[in-house]
Amino acid sequence: METESKLAQALLHRIEKLLTEEVNLMEVCGTHTMAISSSGIRRMVPRGLRLLSGPGCPVCVTPAEDIDWIIELSKIPGVILTTFGDMVRVPGSSSSLEAEMAKEATIKVVYSPLDALQIAQGNPEKRVCFVGVGFETTSPTVASTLLLARNKGVKNLLIYPAFKLIPPAMGFLSEREEARIDGFICPGHVSTIIGSHPYEFIPRRFGIPCVITGFEPLDILQGIWMLLRQKRANDPKVEIQYKRGVNQEGNPQALASIKRVFQIGDSQWRGIGEIPSSGLGLSEKFADYDAKKAFDLHPPRAEEPKGCICGPIMMGLKVPPDCSLFGKGCTPQTPVGPCMVSSEGACAAYYKYGEG
Repeated sequence: METESKLAQALLHRIEKLLTEEVNLMEVCGTHTMAISSSGIRRMVPRGLRLLSGPGCPVCVTPAEDIDWIIELSKIPGVILTTFGDMVRVPGSSSSLEAEMAKEATIKVVYSPLDALQIAQGNPEKRVCFVGVGFETTSPTVASTLLLARNKGVKNLLIYPAFKLIPPAMGFLSEREEARIDGFICPGHVSTIIGSHPYEFIPRRFGIPCVITGFEPLDILQGIWMLLRQKRANDPKVEIQYKRGVNQEGNPQALASIKRVFQIGDSQWRGIGEIPSSGLGLSEKFADYDAKKAFDLHPPRAEEPKGCICGPIMMGLKVPPDCSLFGKGCTPQTPVGPCMVSSEGACAAYYKYGEG
């Protein structure tokens, strides 16, 4: 512990020496958001270095339209809806899955899409839908589950595909001058799947440094130092700090399964808008498993909660304490927006660890 403390102090000293102007660094991973808040890094770094939370929480960026559609699906007799636990409390326009569970909708919290497959096998007379929310870390497991379902001849499993891709979102934010992002702390988990190559267009096109970073406090401090070093040298590129988990090529088997099952398309991000080529939908070969095609549902037009600024927060334009609802009308016990609901949301992190 003493050695780690000395290393942290040394890194903070190096960071301070490199910081000669105000710098905005954005982490694009919910786990990084929680790690930065829980370790107090935001308080440790010198004044002038702003650490912003980007759209790295998959629950937070799932549009209210998707939530509303899923809620309507849960009301259909003969349907078993399966989902990860952090989706249950996310508010739609007028309800949530948690509220529908109280009304006796058949909704089961699972830990893996394989759980949904097992439920489908055990309930052949039902249609079992798995809510597919997540980034490049989640989509390979869903792809593998669908391949297994097809091999086993399971036909009553459906997927609601709401998967997002991180690099296009980073590119979208890089184009927005008002965000003024000077460097990206790139996600470690996503990068174990995709490698470092997909980020290379960001320093090349926008001149913004990128460092793929691990999740320990020393990892994050070293990643910050590496970003500032690139900025000082005016040499933007993609570097890997998290070498124990990430290589340049990524995971070829996971990437192959994604390519086999999904197709890339434009996607809506909650509070942000449509980002081109940032979503994964099921390919035509797997259309029989697509819940959107199996059910013709038309919920009322979705509306965002009044006063919620989750969108600007995820774009780096605001921070949670800027919201008039933060810590007052919006708390983890009474969340208004998705950034307070999810365990990886910026508002939840700020609130839990007393930032603002």
